[in-house]
Amino acid sequence: MTPALKLLEKQRVAHRAMPYEHDPKAPSYGLEAADKLGLEPAHVFKTLLADAEGELLVAVVPVSGTLDLKALAAAAKVKKVQMADVKLAEKTTGYRVGGISPLGQKKRLRTFIDSSAQYLAQIYVSGGKRGLDVALAPADLQRLTQAEWADIGRGD
Repeated sequence: MTPALKLLEKQRVAHRAMPYEHDPKAPSYGLEAADKLGLEPAHVFKTLLADAEGELLVAVVPVSGTLDLKALAAAAKVKKVQMADVKLAEKTTGYRVGGISPLGQKKRLRTFIDSSAQYLAQIYVSGGKRGLDVALAPADLQRLTQAEWADIGRGD
């Protein structure tokens, strides 16, 4: 059981673990999850880490689009944001890239969830390893991560 699932169990949050057969050659982990689980890509969210002048931030955006770094910088009230170094992201969260969950990270980081999530009945995020997503209410994700809603996703 991953730290993300342990947190959901401990907090008694309604959720559903959704494992799938991960293909290491998949070009996009998030789109692979949506495809293999038969989900709408706009309802499946990826967890990205960004470096805001030395502070790591968590951004949760739909897999159907990309993270708008300028919008994240504005939401975080910093001048500039860039994608975080992969090794630093893995070390800080305790998860491997492609399986980074916004839940149960080793260190609490400021978290921002794209505003589009709050209008959905449930969203899907990584359960803490490649090949595992978890379904939960957006409000529960926001509460557990103490996240801010922000328009940080950009549709492609």
